[in-house]
Amino acid sequence: MIAFPNAKINLGLHITEKRPDGYHNLETVFYPIPLTDALEIVQASGTRAAGYSLSCSGVEVTGRAEDNLVVKAYTLLAREYPLPLVDIFLHKHIPSGAGMGGGSSDAAFMLKLLNEQFSLKLTEEQLEAYAAMLGADCAFFIRNSPVFAEGIGNLFSPVSVSLKGYRLLVVKPDVFVSTREAFAQIRPHRPACPLREVIARPVNEWKSLLVNDFEESVFPQFPTIRELKEEMYGQGAVYASMSGSGSSVFGLFDTKKELPDFSGNSNFCFEAVL
Repeated sequence: MIAFPNAKINLGLHITEKRPDGYHNLETVFYPIPLTDALEIVQASGTRAAGYSLSCSGVEVTGRAEDNLVVKAYTLLAREYPLPLVDIFLHKHIPSGAGMGGGSSDAAFMLKLLNEQFSLKLTEEQLEAYAAMLGADCAFFIRNSPVFAEGIGNLFSPVSVSLKGYRLLVVKPDVFVSTREAFAQIRPHRPACPLREVIARPVNEWKSLLVNDFEESVFPQFPTIRELKEEMYGQGAVYASMSGSGSSVFGLFDTKKELPDFSGNSNFCFEAVL
């Protein structure tokens, strides 16, 4: 059985306060986009020490197999359900360190695949609870529709927003942004205009109102990311922003507008009509 875990972008992101546990409360809108990985699970035969094998292709995946979120998803459910041996095949297309939730999406889709293939009969609510154990934003990818996210990015409520008809351009430069360091430079505050109010406005009004707080700390360290955003506006984007803590930048363009070419300089580029 195969699935195609998709990425997300952040529409606005405010760091509102630092919590006693050291984490930060935030508010943002998660919006799914059609940039995908491919994830397949095949029931295996025989015996082996681990209940899984993991094969990866595409964008390089570093680290130990047992630390991969798809394996953690399998292990999590295997503690409570009699899962058979499986071979896991993960083809990565969503770049890591891009602020687009690729690993979290892989984990959530792994939970959904296991639930469907082995008839675990878990509800969406139960799947969300398991996903939340794997990462703050993992649960978003269970229902996979736009949400207003609060807390540490794990509390969701409905939001009415649609980017249908816009052309999306996502560019990730060949730089790595440490999420820990990005948070360390943040000054938590409440925005003058609440995000829920801004997101309800027409997209062509977002440029001066819809803000990602991480840009303030990331842009001085990585001018290339700032320049990407500026170039998107220079080439006619209706709205452009860094996603999450970076390093990807996305732009929304009118369908009649020719998209700029950012394919050079080792950039990852993706475009789609939403």
